[in-house]
Amino acid sequence: MTEASLYDKFSLIHEHWRPKVVAQLNGQEVKLVKFLGIFPWHQHEHEDEMFLVWRGEMTVEFRDRAVTLKAGSFCVVPRGMEHRTMADAEVEVIVFEPAQTRNTGSVVDEKFTAPNGVVI
Repeated sequence: MTEASLYDKFSLIHEHWRPKVVAQLNGQEVKLVKFLGIFPWHQHEHEDEMFLVWRGEMTVEFRDRAVTLKAGSFCVVPRGMEHRTMADAEVEVIVFEPAQTRNTGSVVDEKFTAPNGVVI
């Protein structure tokens, strides 16, 4: 039950595609992540995932459409839905999903799969 600053927490992140946990509640984790470039196609079989843009602009691409998100907008990706994220310039994103959800879902990728549970 302490105050935390998103500005301060994002300033601690110096790599892309590596989510950091900043809070946990009701079996969910609130993660901060910086995106730049294109993430691999993947899906989460059992978990819904919500992307909320804090700063910048990103796209969530599905096989049949793309959703562009700007600061203050969000998108929920339903479980089982194949998707990928991308950003032409660095974007800061808040992710809400069940604890211990692998960022690459069904895919294990040497470059993009991040360790779970890294707290800042």
